[in-house]
Amino acid sequence: MEIRNIAIIAHVDHGKTTLTDRLMQQTGMTEPGVSMDSNALEVERGITIYSKNTSVLYPPPHKATGGQAKTTKINIVDTPGHADFGSEVERVLRSIDSVLLVVDAQEGPMPQTKFVLKKSLELGLKPIVVINKIDRPAARVKWTEEKIYELFLDLGASDEQLNFTTVYAIARQGIAKLKLEDEGKDLTPLLETILKKVKPASSPEAEKQPMRIQPFNLAYDNFIGRLAIARIYQGKIKVAQNVCVKKPNGESREGKVTKLFTFAGLKRQETAEAAAGDIVMIAGLPDIDIGETICLEASQEALPAIAIDQPTISLNFLVNNSPFAGREGKFVTSRQIKERLTKELEVNVGLKIDFSPASAGKQAADYYKVYGRGELHIAILLENMRREGFELQVSKPTVIYKEEGGVKLEPFEEVMVDAPQDLTGSIIEKISQRRGIMKEMRPEHGATRMIFEMPTRGLLGYRNEFIVDTRGQGIIYTHSIGFKPYAGDIARSELGSMISMATGKALAFSLWNLQERGQLYVEPNIQVYQGMIIGNTAKGVDLDVNPIKGKHLTNMRASGSDEAIILTPPYEITLERGLGMMKEDEYLEVTPQSIRLRKIYLTKEDRVRAFRNK
Repeated sequence: MEIRNIAIIAHVDHGKTTLTDRLMQQTGMTEPGVSMDSNALEVERGITIYSKNTSVLYPPPHKATGGQAKTTKINIVDTPGHADFGSEVERVLRSIDSVLLVVDAQEGPMPQTKFVLKKSLELGLKPIVVINKIDRPAARVKWTEEKIYELFLDLGASDEQLNFTTVYAIARQGIAKLKLEDEGKDLTPLLETILKKVKPASSPEAEKQPMRIQPFNLAYDNFIGRLAIARIYQGKIKVAQNVCVKKPNGESREGKVTKLFTFAGLKRQETAEAAAGDIVMIAGLPDIDIGETICLEASQEALPAIAIDQPTISLNFLVNNSPFAGREGKFVTSRQIKERLTKELEVNVGLKIDFSPASAGKQAADYYKVYGRGELHIAILLENMRREGFELQVSKPTVIYKEEGGVKLEPFEEVMVDAPQDLTGSIIEKISQRRGIMKEMRPEHGATRMIFEMPTRGLLGYRNEFIVDTRGQGIIYTHSIGFKPYAGDIARSELGSMISMATGKALAFSLWNLQERGQLYVEPNIQVYQGMIIGNTAKGVDLDVNPIKGKHLTNMRASGSDEAIILTPPYEITLERGLGMMKEDEYLEVTPQSIRLRKIYLTKEDRVRAFRNK
């Protein structure tokens, strides 16, 4: 059976997963209603977080008889569209032979479109462009085509890559066509284009050569341990076969394949043997890593290493030591947190963790330093942990600096903003204060599109401000563009913290008086503790308050004493908001049922003492 290997790449919400789902349904690999985004967080947020493998058979076996074409297996990798999960995309592109670049017919190419296309062109892949959502009233198909062509030129595409095939689609309805005026019935035109334009994944000569396989992703099974998702470049692999694993630096070690799986729709199918060109899942190599080469002998040449973009931010994970510690969580100790983070490293290659005692006087593992690709990347890990019953605290995220040739470097991001025209002035002012430099500004669908380059450091915490400044009407997208020289200090007009000076139940009467000082994070009847942050202050200075103070009752009546208490709804602290708004002297407390901001030192005396000792 011939094999084709493709990946579907796009910006967030341009229709990658929907297209993959419809391809599986029309080829009979899954039932209607089944989706690639099966993870609970993916369903809730409506985004792809983890790259996933599937395969379809086309034409379906029951239709490929009677003199018709032979059935071809198409391995498909659905990739994330969010910039924080870019490391998932990079390594996938090394294992496939072509990409479907999905672009929204209304929005056109967006920042992540540029990122993923750049990576695929650098690897010499020839994309098939799918212009999706052509049925939308505001669709601009011809304009989108022109912008895609301009993007290929800007990224230095070769003449062969510029001669790309375009397919027009309505993924939600399962329709594709080669010309806009064609009548669309199903996705057959897209499937036929894949068979015609994507080269076969293998040849008879490759199957006869000594085995060489390279993992591009990892999975974990509680029963059989670490699994390598890998592309077979040469030869065949069999269950119970002894293999040699080679690192990019030439080191090698022995291993044995205990189980072998291929993909059939969303299911993994156990098999005894697989040949060159296929994508498989291998068990039995507990220390296998992405980019290593699985071969027969140590004398064989290793495949080129897979480079992964490095993390851009870091923060500390600590045991929760607040007054409410242990009330909600099942896993609260340092050892349990370490075990969970170690397990996360099995599959999350964009993450790095330092488990060693890092600071002077650190006897035990007081904290673990975690390095990630962005606030959302860390927030997803924390959300998964709290749902599993973990309780912990994290420090304020900080960017990672480098030094090359005596020059201090920091990570930069390209920021694309779509906002109403009357709000552009305040956005430009805020981003400029954070060392952002405008690269482009143009009208776009009744709004204004602005493109900036700014340090990741300036972007931390800005998304919360952006939502307030644009009154929810603005859209902001970012993607990493690497390290550049340090941009200088950033002056921030931070809000002050409203700190509880007592432990107990917050009362409506007290909160009613406090809401005049700033924005509250808690509502009445919520338990608070001394040192917990219950709101912010507009004047920018920390304020110790008593949220549990009740109304003083007497048997005397006075004018105005029975005024109605009207409270403004509190500003809800989510993981992303908390990570963005916390200060250096604060922790974000994360438990299965609560997310709280608190000061590192809970009492005012301890905070004053710590400030003096700086």
